[in-house]
Amino acid sequence: MFGLENLGLLGLFIGTFLAATIFPFSSDVLYMAILAATGNPVGCLIVGTLGNWLGSVLTYWIGWIGKWEWIEKWFKVKPETLNRQKTYIDRYGVWLALVCWVPFVGDVIAIALGFYKTRPLWTIILLLIGKFARFLVWNLLYGLL
Repeated sequence: MFGLENLGLLGLFIGTFLAATIFPFSSDVLYMAILAATGNPVGCLIVGTLGNWLGSVLTYWIGWIGKWEWIEKWFKVKPETLNRQKTYIDRYGVWLALVCWVPFVGDVIAIALGFYKTRPLWTIILLLIGKFARFLVWNLLYGLL
C-alpha cells in the first residue's frame, strides 16, 4: 500500500481517495490495517468515507467533462464497456451510485454516471451513502473479530 498505512488517518485519506480514482487497488485492506493500528473506528469511518467519496466525486466529474479519448487513456475503459454500462444507467439511473464502492467496477460506474450526465446532486449524495455504508460494514465486522 505504498507505505500509506504508516501515515495513520492521513494515509487512510490519501489511499481511499486514490483507490476511487485512477489507481487500481482496493482500499479495504488499507482501511482494516489502519483501523486495527489506530483502534479509532469513528475517525477511520469519517476519514475513509470522506477520502473514498471525494475520489469518486472526482471520477464522476472526469466522466462528466470527459471525452472518449481521455477515459480510454486515463482509466483504461473501452467505449464498449461504457456503452454496456449505459443500459444499466438507463435502467437504474443515479441509484447505481450506491454500488460505486465495489472495487474496480465501481470506478467504471462512477465514470459512466458522469459521462451519461446523471443528476449531479443525487449522484453525489448516493455516492456518499454507499461509501459510508461500505466502511460502516468494515467497522461492524472489525468489532466482531
